[in-house]
Parts: sequence; structure tokens; C-alpha cells
Amino acid sequence: MGKSILIIGGGIVGLSCAYFLQKEGNQVTVIDKSSMEGGASYVNAGYLTPSHIIPLASPGMMAKGLKWMFNSSSPFYMKPRLDPDFIRWAWAFNQSSSKANVERAIPLIKDINLLSKELYSDMHDSGELGDFQLVKKGLLMLYKTQKEGNHEKEVARRAADEGLEVTELTRAALDTLQPNLNKDILGAVHYQCDAHTSPNEIMAQLKAYLIKAGVVIQTNEEVQRFEFNKTTITRVITSNAIYSPDEIVLASGSWTSGLAKALGMRLLIEPGKGYRINVKRPLGVTLPAILMEAKVAVTPMRNFTRFAGTMELSGINHIIRKERVRAIAKAAENFYENIHITDEEIDEARCGLRPVSPDGLPYIGRVSRIKNLTIATGHAMMGWSLGPATGKLVSEIISEKPLSMPIEGFHPDRRF
Repeated sequence: MGKSILIIGGGIVGLSCAYFLQKEGNQVTVIDKSSMEGGASYVNAGYLTPSHIIPLASPGMMAKGLKWMFNSSSPFYMKPRLDPDFIRWAWAFNQSSSKANVERAIPLIKDINLLSKELYSDMHDSGELGDFQLVKKGLLMLYKTQKEGNHEKEVARRAADEGLEVTELTRAALDTLQPNLNKDILGAVHYQCDAHTSPNEIMAQLKAYLIKAGVVIQTNEEVQRFEFNKTTITRVITSNAIYSPDEIVLASGSWTSGLAKALGMRLLIEPGKGYRINVKRPLGVTLPAILMEAKVAVTPMRNFTRFAGTMELSGINHIIRKERVRAIAKAAENFYENIHITDEEIDEARCGLRPVSPDGLPYIGRVSRIKNLTIATGHAMMGWSLGPATGKLVSEIISEKPLSMPIEGFHPDRRF
């Protein structure tokens, strides 16, 4: 007989956990404090990125953050503030931004991304969710300067050493794959190992599938407190109900650290705000691309093109900073010929908060002090890419089955 499981958080990670847990015969309920119609799972670039093997916490990132601290339109912006939680996170991030952390993280990031890409393919091929966009044409890393080009070529060589499919493109070769690029682009690295999707499409179809499969989804419901019996959570009291589940999965994204405090734990997470602009007219973008100097992602989705980017560390808020949105629009116009993003399209921009751990690796696993609690958060910019893999691993943990990959490096109790 299956267990009763309460998943707190209804983004791609929470819903992926529900997807795999219900397949094991468990009784699953998902609650979310929002209407589950927006946020990071809906405004991301839709990438599946085995190529993104370098964690955010890497040498030089803290220096860049300090350099850009007073430029609110910069790609990586840290808002100065005397917040004890932010200061602890920033200290841990700085300590983690080392070559040793990068070397430790590379195989973990690669393996979980490849697992997740395979699971997305399985979900697509099964037809359970209906038809959804899954395009395996890879990802272009477009660069204008030799400095950025040389940096990305180093990453490409390491990716190739890890067995990932990648090609360095001259400008002439690039033009055959993606016409209409501005003339000052020098070339690109093409990660054929990557793929892309349309997040809003998958989220809607995944929710519909789960409800049909018997998963209960409750929106606009906020956790108020937890009750314990020694090392076990016995009840979860929310704004609408009281739950007594066998197992709890904490998959609340940037809000997870606050809930962890209520459980007597310290989980270092900083919300990393990202923005998106949707352009619902033909633009001639045929392949997904990251505009290297601007750190902007471009994705041809079904019936529109999405421009997304920036990492803004300014706490939990959904304030749209127009200067950051305009920086994304300007980057698009600087890399593609004949693209102009209108003021109306800029006004329709949306944002989402991505949960960033200090070392750039997610938190996935049980915690030592609470027997029936599993954590699934901290994926930073790879939340969309890693959703299904995280859900599969959480299901294996709770069902006490062999794990699809080693997860010691993702342990929620790790110290920085």
C-alpha cells in the first residue's frame, strides 16, 4: 500500500515529484501558496541543458557581483542590504566559488541533466501529457568578443571530455544554422546535447494529467506551522486545512528556507530573480541561443519567441525593474538583425524567483533530524532542466528504491 504524501510547492520540481510518486501508488497532495499560474517555472527559457556543467559558484563570480552591485541593469546584480540571511549566503557563496567546487560539481550537474533530459523524452514519447514541444536542436552560445569566445571554448572542451556533443562554429558555419545575426558576432559554440521546450505548455498539461491521475492540487494555500512527535512531522497546518501525511516533500523554491526555519533548520537559499519578454510575431529565430556578453537566453517557443535573463539577488519580491527588462531587449537588438522589441512587449514582461544555493548545486534528499521530510530545491537557473530528474530521485528516496544516480553531493545537510 502506498504512502500519503504532502508536497509543499507546485512548480516544476513539486509537480515532477508528484508525477513520479503517484506512479508508485502513493496518495499525493500538492499545495502551493500561489494560484500556480506564474513564477520561475513559467517564465524560464525552457532549456534542457546538459551543457551547463559550470555551477554559478565559480571563480570570479563574487568579484563580478561586487563590480556590478551598483549597476541595477547588469547581468548579475546583488542589491546591497544588511540582511543576516543574505550575508550568510554571500559568505558561503564566496567560499564555494572555487576551482575545487567546480571540479566537484561538473560530473554531478552533467549526470542529473542527462537523466532529466531522458525523462522529459520519456514523458513526451509516452503521450501521457499530450503533445508538447520538445526540440533537440541544441543550444548556441553566441559571442562578440574573443575573450568570451575563448572562455566558452574552454567550457566546450571540458564538456567534450565529459562525453557531451559540442561543436565550435566559425561565423560562416554559424550563418547556415542561424541567419539574421548582426555582423559583429564572431562565432558560436553549439551544444548539440541540449534541447528546449515551452514551459507554460508543459506546466498546464502536467497539472491536468496529475489531477486526472488522482493527485490533489490545492492552490492559494499557505503553510502556517508544523507539529512534531520527536523526529517526525505529525501534522502540517495550513491556511485552509490540517494534513497528517506519512511523508512531506519541501519543494517550495525560494520560499523553502523560510519553511525550513519553521522546522528548526537553516537552509541557505537566495532568491535569484529572472525576467522574460515574449514576442508573439515572427522574428526568424530558428535555434535557441545564449547571448554571451549580455547573458540573455533566446528561445523559439511555439507561436512566440522568448527572451529571458539576468540574475538579480534582491530578496523575495516580484518588483519588475524596467532597466533590467530593457537590458534584455537591448541585447536582443544587438545580436539579431531587424529585431526590435516594442515598449508594449517590454511592459508585458514577467519575473520569477529561482532558488540559488551557495555552491550552485540543488538540495535533494532526506534531512538527518526529521525522518519523514525530503528536500527538493536550490536548482538556481537549472530548475526547469532538472525538474523531472529531481522528481524521480525523490520518488526513489521515499519508495526506498535504488537511486538513478548518486546524490551525496546534493545532501541538504551539507555545510559550506
